[in-house]
Amino acid sequence: MNATTTRTRTARKVIGSLGIIGAAAAVAGLGTFGTFTDSTAPLNATVNTGTLSINLNPANDTGTLTMAANNFVPGDSLSRSVTLVNDGTANFGALNLTSTASEATKTSLLNTDQADGLKLTVKSCSVAWTKPTATTYACSGTTKDLISELPAVGTFGVPTPASLTAGGTDHLVVTLALPTSADNDFQGLSSALSLTFGGTQASGTTR
Repeated sequence: MNATTTRTRTARKVIGSLGIIGAAAAVAGLGTFGTFTDSTAPLNATVNTGTLSINLNPANDTGTLTMAANNFVPGDSLSRSVTLVNDGTANFGALNLTSTASEATKTSLLNTDQADGLKLTVKSCSVAWTKPTATTYACSGTTKDLISELPAVGTFGVPTPASLTAGGTDHLVVTLALPTSADNDFQGLSSALSLTFGGTQASGTTR
């Protein structure tokens, strides 16, 4: 009686163990399967950035970017022709001209007097300017006033110049003048200005 009971219990334990092993094998079998894969040809993307570049070159004059005059009196003016070139590969969204006075002449009435101080004018010509005399310029094409007799120190927008576009060129004459209204307070003064053209890129677009 005891022997039979012991064998039965032992048999049940073995069967139970086999059942557990079998279940484990069945679960392991559920994780084993074949996999098919595929892929397309690659989409190759290449991006090269553009270059913003603008340069100012002298024209018709000494080959240097200078404007200098002594013994200026009310009614006098001083002009120079220059060429503004977009020699980059990208377009500008806007161009401006910034005129700053040197530290030594910053407080000069020539630079600070908004009414009677120096005035700045910039004109463009659709073709290169010619110089019929030592002090005058002529345009055989179409002229346009870009900056008209504004106080000489400041930042000025340059409306729709050709150099907004890569490869574009503007033929300019820059003039500084002392108004006839300038009085004795302007005697014996000096002004040293630096005129710089600058720009910002055109807005990005979807390509």
